[in-house]
Amino acid sequence: MTVATPGGLGFPKAEQAVRITRTRTIKGKTSRETAYLTISLPAGQARPVDLGAWARAEWQIENRVHYVRDVTLREDAHQARTGNGPAVFATLRNTSIGYHRVNGATNIAEATREASQRPHDLITAVTTGKPTVNRPNGTMQ
Repeated sequence: MTVATPGGLGFPKAEQAVRITRTRTIKGKTSRETAYLTISLPAGQARPVDLGAWARAEWQIENRVHYVRDVTLREDAHQARTGNGPAVFATLRNTSIGYHRVNGATNIAEATREASQRPHDLITAVTTGKPTVNRPNGTMQ
């Protein structure tokens, strides 16, 4: 739907509205979800292929960062609600995720559990210019 559609979009400055229907199957169970987006670019500058790529990129961010913060690091259960507390803890969570990703971790939950057994490695990584991680099997990274 574009701004030229009879009745318009109803959102100031929106040029297009997009409906995306996602179907996924996990452990044999299929679910379907519909998402709606509003776009401030006209159809000539934001083609359907672009819109699909942008939506997938957003979900990649959601899956790699927000999901990890919510589920693995239990951000929603945290009690800091006032002052700078929420921003400070969000920064620490993002730093933790980034640290593990830079060190090649694909499973942040597992990397966090492993790191909790080696707190001195984490302190060294933060306080020196050349972080070294000692792996449980004795190898160095």
